[in-house]
Amino acid sequence: SHARAYPYLKLIRLDRPIGTHLLLWPCLWSSALAVHPLGGILPPLYDAARFAIGALIMRGAGCTINDMWDRDFDKKVLRTANRPLASGKLSMQQAGAFLAAQLTAGLGVLASFDTFTIAVGAASLPLVVAYPLMKRFTYWPQAFLGLTFNWGAFVGWSAVHGSLDLAATIPLYAAGISWTLLYDTIYAHQDKEDDVAAGVKSTALRFGDATKSWLSAFAVTTLGGLSAAGATVGMGPAFHALLWAAGGGHFAWQIHSLDIHNRADCLRKFKSNATFAAAVFISICTGNALA
Repeated sequence: SHARAYPYLKLIRLDRPIGTHLLLWPCLWSSALAVHPLGGILPPLYDAARFAIGALIMRGAGCTINDMWDRDFDKKVLRTANRPLASGKLSMQQAGAFLAAQLTAGLGVLASFDTFTIAVGAASLPLVVAYPLMKRFTYWPQAFLGLTFNWGAFVGWSAVHGSLDLAATIPLYAAGISWTLLYDTIYAHQDKEDDVAAGVKSTALRFGDATKSWLSAFAVTTLGGLSAAGATVGMGPAFHALLWAAGGGHFAWQIHSLDIHNRADCLRKFKSNATFAAAVFISICTGNALA
């Protein structure tokens, strides 16, 4: 019944799809870059569909793990106090059983790829489990989220080639990490007062009023990494021009207009990163088409 299912759908944030999008885009970037040497334009459709399903499942699993670790923290924070575990609508046993089902489903999607890609994908699991703990120990949990959320930089390439070209995928992964530092620092500014009260750390607290300088550095590093990945696969000038104009323009708008003391604006700018990601994807596919 709907009433029984609702807390589970809330647990995986099905009402907030942005997380799935942010996890999916690096897979699609990587896949689109990977087809460039083969003369392709778009990622293979079957790969893209599996990435989308996998991103939905694994983002949900990540949220479940996060809420299991954070149940007691979430009770203290206004924005998270009504989450299913914090509010007692779901028990830890129910969440644990649901997590097992999610991970099994995720493994099912992963198992449809070649053996090398299965190994690459499975290698990200320790990061998925460890990430929610990081904010207890470091002011840089956003960097660990970056390590976790951009693993698609490897999986997308591997699914096309059955191997990894690190000269292309490492700069792409680094760009993704830098991008995550940008968008998740913006996101963390929503919670900074609550985080101080709960004893939780974030880059928002670490950077404070210097946030925009840091975001600008992350923006340039992100675009630089994407350019480097493109150069490695042999992209022409159209890719770089589009990337820096559209992606750079979007970042400039985000950072210039951001009000770090306005929760609604932080959320709006955070969500706008799906548009940035789409612009990068279009830049890659355009570069492929003009090759």
